[in-house]
Amino acid sequence: MKSTTAQVATVEQAVELGLREDEFEMIKEILGRTPNFTETAVYSVMWSEHCSYKNSIHWLKQLPKDGPNMLVKAGEENAGLVDIGDGLGCVFKIESHNHPSALEPYQGAATGVGGINRDIFTMGARPIAQLNSLRFGNIEEDRTKWLVKGVVKGIGDYGNSFGIPIVGGEVFFDESYNTNPLVNAFSAGIMDPKKVISATSAGPGNPVFIVGSSTGKDGIAGAAFASKDITEDSANDLPSVQVGDPFMEKLLLEATMELSETDAIVGMQDMGAAGITCSSCEMSAAGDNVGMDIDLAKVPTRQANMLPYEILLSESQERMLIVVQKGKEKIVKDIFSKWDLHAEEIGVVTEGTQVRYFVGNELVGDVPADSLVLGGGAPVYEREYTEPAYYQEYKKFDMNTVEQPENLKEVGFKLLAHPNIASKKWVYEQYDSMVGARNMVTNKPSDAAIVNIKGTNRALAMTVDCNSRYVNADPHIGTMIAVSEAARNIRCAGAVPSAITNCLNFGNPYNSESFWQFVGAIKGMSEACLKFNTPVTGGNVSFYNQTSKNGVEIPVFPTPTIGMIGLVEDKDKVMTLDFKQKGDLIFILGQSHNDISSSEYLVSHHGIKASPAPYFNLEEEFEMHDTLFSLIQEGWINAAHDISDGGLFVAVTEMAMPRELGFDIVTDSEIREDAFLFGEGQGRVLVTVDEDNEDDFIEWMAKSEVSFTLLGHVTKGKMMIDDEHYGFIQEAKATYDNSLAKHLEN
Repeated sequence: MKSTTAQVATVEQAVELGLREDEFEMIKEILGRTPNFTETAVYSVMWSEHCSYKNSIHWLKQLPKDGPNMLVKAGEENAGLVDIGDGLGCVFKIESHNHPSALEPYQGAATGVGGINRDIFTMGARPIAQLNSLRFGNIEEDRTKWLVKGVVKGIGDYGNSFGIPIVGGEVFFDESYNTNPLVNAFSAGIMDPKKVISATSAGPGNPVFIVGSSTGKDGIAGAAFASKDITEDSANDLPSVQVGDPFMEKLLLEATMELSETDAIVGMQDMGAAGITCSSCEMSAAGDNVGMDIDLAKVPTRQANMLPYEILLSESQERMLIVVQKGKEKIVKDIFSKWDLHAEEIGVVTEGTQVRYFVGNELVGDVPADSLVLGGGAPVYEREYTEPAYYQEYKKFDMNTVEQPENLKEVGFKLLAHPNIASKKWVYEQYDSMVGARNMVTNKPSDAAIVNIKGTNRALAMTVDCNSRYVNADPHIGTMIAVSEAARNIRCAGAVPSAITNCLNFGNPYNSESFWQFVGAIKGMSEACLKFNTPVTGGNVSFYNQTSKNGVEIPVFPTPTIGMIGLVEDKDKVMTLDFKQKGDLIFILGQSHNDISSSEYLVSHHGIKASPAPYFNLEEEFEMHDTLFSLIQEGWINAAHDISDGGLFVAVTEMAMPRELGFDIVTDSEIREDAFLFGEGQGRVLVTVDEDNEDDFIEWMAKSEVSFTLLGHVTKGKMMIDDEHYGFIQEAKATYDNSLAKHLEN
């Protein structure tokens, strides 16, 4: 095996590493010779979808990148950077760790958290908040329970130990995720934009350092592993699952923050996917006619006799590559020594674009950096896409064929107990949401997480959103809804949406129907982001989220997760969702419709999965958001909560539960009662108005073009609908709070 690093590779080896035969021929053309095994391994990870975006970049380039607050745009650095005023910027990003979490949920999720935080602080920003978006299969299956418990514990243990609060997120269950769960981790940090550390190499003669943990065999070829199917044999890929150490990462953070205050750094990049290979090649390609010479014998390893390709492809965690100003090596070594971390000089910046890998004096790899990266020689494909037959079938759904249940109270309480709707406290109670003392809504529930920007009167709002059932029904509309719901949550909290990051989780890009879903999602995202003026700052694409059984592909629901941030200009005007007092009036902003399409009610109560996305109108949504924000700024409302999963009944109950107040509301006689209570038509928000502000509220709304309807009023504790007693709010709260734990612990 050892000798293969010096021998030319075979096409069989290339295919085994994940390359296609024609791609192996392309590599031979680029090099002017047949690559050796180490070089082939380098290309296999760098040309994987996970690193090169070869199947998606054509469409990703069509996403809007420009906006009034953008300081670093998508693709320019490890993460996007948005101006948040007062001389500060917010760095934020979301990424997936799906495949590792499917095999080893604890480490897969933990290292996902570690990796996304490194993307933030490698740019010089201190992480201040994390969110996550999780998808699992049928909650009644033992494997799903094992995955949930492992993923949640991994996220909690790593985040809590690292010391960054987890302030929000979402959890969704559907059998499409039975084998392939989705674990998407979001992190945001704050920094002085003038101190951005670039992921770029420069200055021939400048030394190259590896800092942080030692390099082991964990995570080898993890990028290639993330670019193929989960199968019954995937357990054999366990070495592709990285192992994390949050305490080491905390030290690495503090050392990096200290180093960022010096002038010793030329460039720095996290070692995530593809490890040393990716960081050395991408930093070189980002520079101006520079390469690197790297001596793999100088890399600190935690296992003896590691082969060159193993060192290059290792995705051991808590490591970074730094190009240092020549003559300032001691500054770097002293800082990392202070924090008890490795800081080893392993190479040098060279003239020309070649990246050469040595073991001592032996050359084991020689590749042109620009041939390995996006926009260089990496292949770019425009995949075929075809509309699947189910799309038109879903459109044929007629709600008139669905009989309305006699006992709507029973339906409502079943929805409150459903794992997709019930409180996720079993999850978030395992997370430390208060470390760092920035979380502003722990005891004041809001539709978005609110994080204090210390030393200013501002705060950051952030959320992650995607109803993947809607996207499956209609990728274009479903993704517009995902962006719109994120913006709606930000607006309900009293903030102005700034920008988004995305995590695009789809099936096999070589499957034309899966790729049709991807293309539709990109188009929908572009349209909605342009409307809300929320440019895309970056993110990642995760294809191959499916299982293959007996030669049949079973993809997950297409899930383009949206992470959005917004700015609260005045912390005194943060809006929460809880009812404040008995007697307040309850209004709906936005028009209700006779629609139960793709609702949790339709799927879980009636067992009907084939229906289109729910009612949605982008223009109406946008107008409602602006009006809602004006109401908050003027002080005419004292609570706001969007109507989403579970419909109006769930939303009004969620508003009542925090203070154990009740409600007395009436339905619309022109709309079927089940549609009015449980339909998930978009563009609606519930607000409450103090009776003293009623006239001002109505006068303000009359000036707008947004529909508004008096729904009822806040009461002491009863749940009344059309004069029928639905129960007491304490009863609803007990159901809502405890159902998820009962599912997971039985």
